[in-house]
Amino acid sequence: MIVRSITNLKLFKVLDEGTNEMFYGCNQEWYGTDWQRRSGCGPSVASNIVFYLNNNKTISDAEKNVNTKNKCVSFMEEVWEHVTPTNEGIPTTKMFYDHVVAYTKSKGLNVKYGFCDVPEDKLLRPKLSKILDFLEEALIKDSPIAFLNLSNGDEKNLEPWHWVTIISLQFTENKKSAFIKILDEGLIKNINLELWYNTTTLGGGFVYLLNATS
Repeated sequence: MIVRSITNLKLFKVLDEGTNEMFYGCNQEWYGTDWQRRSGCGPSVASNIVFYLNNNKTISDAEKNVNTKNKCVSFMEEVWEHVTPTNEGIPTTKMFYDHVVAYTKSKGLNVKYGFCDVPEDKLLRPKLSKILDFLEEALIKDSPIAFLNLSNGDEKNLEPWHWVTIISLQFTENKKSAFIKILDEGLIKNINLELWYNTTTLGGGFVYLLNATS
């Protein structure tokens, strides 16, 4: 199996100072309103990725500076102002990267993006190998990946109509079998990407972001 991953997972560690619990990445359940908690997966994933791009350091530095839940929530609220869901959430990769780029520009940051859509029509979908090439390219460049899952198919570890953050990829050399690790609900979850690809009825897509100087 070939393995690719971001270099600094510890940057995603978030300490809840009230309970002393440790989480990984932003959790939409931390938003302040009911609407935000129901629709906030896209802004939460955007927060994860922008935070990582802005703060990627050596592991030793990250260990000294564990992020706190309160700081994380403040950042999520800031990102929400630009990455704002509609009544259907953020149902396309284009809406996601357009909103995130608008946010980064407002902060004087220059980012570039790549995307890979998986259409509802199975005849129009890229081959699994092409998707793996895209994900591998992003992770080699040390970018977490936003994953839009409109239908989870038979993969029970995914929620439908939902954004999550991919942090690693494992696949066979023939690219017929693949697994990913994602951040969702403050947890690290394992997903059978081949199973999702073969059984999703609505598809979805993937987006990565890089600092323009990368």
